[in-house]
Amino acid sequence: MPAVIDSVIINGYGRYVGGPASPLAVVNVEAGKRYRFRLLSMACDPYFNFTIDGHKFTVIEVEGNNVEPLLVDFMTIYPGQRYSIILEANEEVKNYWIRANPQLAQNHTFVPDLQSGINTAILRYAGAPAADPTTSPANTTMPFDERDLRTLDHPGVPGEPHAGGADISINLDIDFDYNTTEKYLINNVIFQPPTVPVLLQILSGARKASELLPNGSLFTLPRNKVVELTIPPGRGPSFPVSPCHRSGYLPLSLT
Repeated sequence: MPAVIDSVIINGYGRYVGGPASPLAVVNVEAGKRYRFRLLSMACDPYFNFTIDGHKFTVIEVEGNNVEPLLVDFMTIYPGQRYSIILEANEEVKNYWIRANPQLAQNHTFVPDLQSGINTAILRYAGAPAADPTTSPANTTMPFDERDLRTLDHPGVPGEPHAGGADISINLDIDFDYNTTEKYLINNVIFQPPTVPVLLQILSGARKASELLPNGSLFTLPRNKVVELTIPPGRGPSFPVSPCHRSGYLPLSLT
């Protein structure tokens, strides 16, 4: 059976349904000041619906890239994604819930407990009591949409900004070997790791990557080029496998 999570932690703290009122992560702010939050999803399966009760916030950076300020009151963050947001601490002095309600594509539904600190942290204004918030989530009126993002820096990257405008196009055809290895294939190649990690051998200078990996596992890319990766839907195993486990079989190395 694949592992199924039933609680969320924020900065190392969290609670679970039926559990004790354990301490939660607290973000302390002072009224009238602006704060930069860095959001990072370290999840494997779920994505999170992120809100801060009673507050809007401004997205200013995405995956290390500065973007034009985008004011929102709700955003979805997927596994591995990173954002910077600016919060204006301009509301009533009290405690507010910071919510990160998880969502899964599988047939497993999280039921957020709106008042017991499940899937939450605490935004605490200076002068507010050291207690759990009693705030409720407001109706979303300004949801985050990635299509509204505009880069703040314009480095003039190569390639053309339209489908087919990349300098190099690579198709990754994913399949699964049901009969022999029970592993994934990309472009009919199964990754077979050597006994000594590939990166260590490359760093030693003794051998080239092309000498260490199976034929078809290595894609050599020139510098300063735009590369388009196409990954069409592929066949998967009939038994449940976590996406984290699946990734270990992808025979792809870009150098």
